[in-house]
Amino acid sequence: MTNTRQDMNARQGTNSRHDNNVAEDEIDLSRLWGLLVDNVVLVAATTAAAVVMAGIYLLFATPIYRADALLQVEDKQGGVPGFAEMSEMFAQESSAQAEIEILRSRMVLNDVIDQLDIDVHIKRDESFFAGLFSGSESVLAPSKLFGSYVDADVRIAIEQLSLPEYLEGAELRLAVNLNDQEKTVALYAAEQLLVEGPVGNRIANDLGDIVLVLSEVEVNDNADFKLTKRNRLSVIKDISRDLSVSEQGKNTGILRLSYKGPSRTKIKATLDAIGQSYLLQNVKRLSAQAQNSLDFLDKQLPEMKEKLQGAEEQLNHYRLQSESVDLTLETKSVLERLVLLEGKLNELSFKESEVSRMFTPEHPAYQTLISQRQNLQEERDKLNKQIQSLPATQQEILRLTRDVQVNQEIYLQMLNKVQELRILKAGTVGNVRIIDTAVADAVAVAPKKTMTLVLALMLGGMAGIAWVLARAALHKGVESPDQLEKEGLAVYATVPKSDAQLKLGVVKVGKEASRVTNLLALEYPADLAVESLRSLRTSLHFAMLDAAAQVLMITGPSPGIGKSFISANLAIVLAQINKRVLLVDADMRRGHLHKFFKAPRKNGLSSYLSGQIVLEAAIQPTQISSLSFMSAGEVPPNPAELLMTDAWQRMIESVSGQYDLIIIDTPPILAVTDAAIIGQAAGAALMVVRYDINSVKETMIAAERLERAGVKVGGAILNCVEKRAGRDHGYYSYRYESEENA
Repeated sequence: MTNTRQDMNARQGTNSRHDNNVAEDEIDLSRLWGLLVDNVVLVAATTAAAVVMAGIYLLFATPIYRADALLQVEDKQGGVPGFAEMSEMFAQESSAQAEIEILRSRMVLNDVIDQLDIDVHIKRDESFFAGLFSGSESVLAPSKLFGSYVDADVRIAIEQLSLPEYLEGAELRLAVNLNDQEKTVALYAAEQLLVEGPVGNRIANDLGDIVLVLSEVEVNDNADFKLTKRNRLSVIKDISRDLSVSEQGKNTGILRLSYKGPSRTKIKATLDAIGQSYLLQNVKRLSAQAQNSLDFLDKQLPEMKEKLQGAEEQLNHYRLQSESVDLTLETKSVLERLVLLEGKLNELSFKESEVSRMFTPEHPAYQTLISQRQNLQEERDKLNKQIQSLPATQQEILRLTRDVQVNQEIYLQMLNKVQELRILKAGTVGNVRIIDTAVADAVAVAPKKTMTLVLALMLGGMAGIAWVLARAALHKGVESPDQLEKEGLAVYATVPKSDAQLKLGVVKVGKEASRVTNLLALEYPADLAVESLRSLRTSLHFAMLDAAAQVLMITGPSPGIGKSFISANLAIVLAQINKRVLLVDADMRRGHLHKFFKAPRKNGLSSYLSGQIVLEAAIQPTQISSLSFMSAGEVPPNPAELLMTDAWQRMIESVSGQYDLIIIDTPPILAVTDAAIIGQAAGAALMVVRYDINSVKETMIAAERLERAGVKVGGAILNCVEKRAGRDHGYYSYRYESEENA
């Protein structure tokens, strides 16, 4: 029967450990919910702080507006009426993505910066408060949107500013001085004068790399301004960052431009300038192709004219010399065909020179021209063989006449091409058109107030929740008696946190500045914490029946866990059943049990152990007749050495016969070794563990340290247990009073 019961207990223990391991691997949702409920104030405070910060940001943030424009990129450029064939030669299809990249290119944005002077920034050189109370703004707008400054008293605009690269981005000082005869302006870098001269004139230094021209200056007195010319590349990056271009639909060629900024007027002007610059460069790009062909023909015309004149002279000279007659009808027919072929070959050569600048020889258009040229050359070779059968005189006249007519035909073709290209260049129309000019929204697009507040609300709540969960994950304080009992340490009592003790607080006694804590067991005897100590009293009664000495040591792993509270109130509940109890404050370093009993600390344990007083003088009576108290005494230089003297052992032996129980409150074992020495004379030792403060590992290390000193820890007291949502703390305390008190 006994073996069977042992097997059952073993199986139950194995199953219990298995269930515990499974439970540890699973996520306890109820515990997580309980953590959030317990820390709802923290989460709410974090959320409120995030919302307040978001509100402050929205209050002071600069509103951002957006302007939109619409462009259309056609597949082919429009041509000049009557020159469709030549227009198609220069027409190119361009993808929307390529046009988007051109819109965002430095070529376009550089032109925009030059038009508007976006890289020039000027502001008033004055203190913050002076600018804050400078008055209302001028009703009249400046002549320029950029590179200008206007307020109630000052209007200034910069027409031109050129600086060397080392001064780009530097803050310069622009001083406007009013003289009797004229206004003068001076530009300084730090305290070094760069240029100086009268307003309205072009002011430059000797090297010519610093140029300043003011187009508008209206000041009532001498004034200083801060002037900055930003680096061109940084300005382009800023514009490109705030500029977005996208194609509307698929393969529509409709591009929507969007630009953001703090000024509705400036973003509208900037976006219009981008559209105009892109449109002009598109036209210039197409007309540049016609100009390249013109340049080529202008070089070839004089040479062709010389060839024509030379061919005519040779023909006339041969006729005079040979006295030849005109060609026969058959020979004239061959000549006309030959001249026509040479003209076509020349025209193909012209087209090939144009196509070669746009395509590689592998392109289908290039291959078509090569194939046509080969066919014409084969036909020309056949005619040349037919000419060889004619008489020598006829052959020579035919050859010279052919040279004259071919050169004349080529020369006329080139003259016609030149005229056509000039007309085409003058009438070039780009394949881009502006559908909608820029229009700025009346309402700011950023910051979005509703979205910002909602996002702050979510992030604040998430941050609070994350903080609670992270703190719970990192903090491994004991939260249940089961955690200690799994390690083999029995829990004798769980003492709940007492709201009544918090109300008692600390008080001053008489004129002394010492702080005294009232005793809970006397002030609120029905408190749940006192009831828990009464339960502990019952457990101790049976636990110490076989103890060698009726001495109870109460210790703990660390300070501030409520050892003195447990010792004092336990002593009272024991004395209330007429047990003769002696409470000893053995913490000679930081003991404060005397404050509970409103007694002086001097003439206590340290005084007796050092031989300054007798034992009877060290023991003090209390307001409870069966409870006596011994304070810690004056702080000695060697507390541990005093405890190792014979006086300590004699004291325990002397008082053991006078009292039913001696309760000794000791210092924390992990801090000092006093508890290990005191435990040698104790019949039982209890470990006070502070709920959610002391960890299981910390508690077990403290118990192991006592056991290595030969002190067996009988059990633990889980102190200051808080009832939290979603947690089972392993105790059930109910208030049970008489009907008269209920």
